[in-house]
Amino acid sequence: MLVAAAVCPHPPLLVPQVAGAAAPELDELRAACAASVGSLLDARPDTLAVVGGADATASYPADAAGTLRPWGPDVRVGRGDPVLPLSLTIGRWLLEGPYGPAPGGSAADRLPALRFEAVSFDAPPDECAALGRRLAGSARRVALLVMGDGSARLTEKAPGYVHPDAVPYDRALAEALASGDAGRLLALDPVRARELWVAGRAAFQVLAGAAGEEPPPAAELLYDDAPYGVGYFVARWTR
Repeated sequence: MLVAAAVCPHPPLLVPQVAGAAAPELDELRAACAASVGSLLDARPDTLAVVGGADATASYPADAAGTLRPWGPDVRVGRGDPVLPLSLTIGRWLLEGPYGPAPGGSAADRLPALRFEAVSFDAPPDECAALGRRLAGSARRVALLVMGDGSARLTEKAPGYVHPDAVPYDRALAEALASGDAGRLLALDPVRARELWVAGRAAFQVLAGAAGEEPPPAAELLYDDAPYGVGYFVARWTR
């Protein structure tokens, strides 16, 4: 059963070593991520699954490694050769890094089970929802760390340039995350998401599948901004 979920974005610049002199620009976002991820441990889950978009759907073990070398410094998390996609690498960094929620030890050291699930950016909604239901049913108490960005077409400086529908789309997405509206997340159109460069659509629909039809008793949006023309949301759902 899903007892807690945290939603965080996955820009490489979230990691200070990658951001360099610009690191202070995202301090507020990092603090929100730390608060959201910390709520997962407060829920005392038996399993914590990190979910994020990638080129292909794949599962990775608890010690899987990732690197940020393609985006700058070779910041590494996990053990062994890097295999995690960007979204899961940033998710692991949030659990293990200096902004993680566990003084004196990473979340990986404190949880009975940790797993990483990549979901294809193009995965259909029913496939995403099915993965979410499987994750929610994998243990008595399950927590999800869901890594996903909003539209990358919000301003003229955005990676995908500006699209007139990007702002209302992200506003609706923020409202769904703030209210715990799984049905609204499941209704996201993959074609529309692709047009608006929404990297988190599939991961958000995994969350919706895990949550089921009943909204969480507590849902909170901790951050909603687009400092680089890309929508970044931080939310937490608890049950």
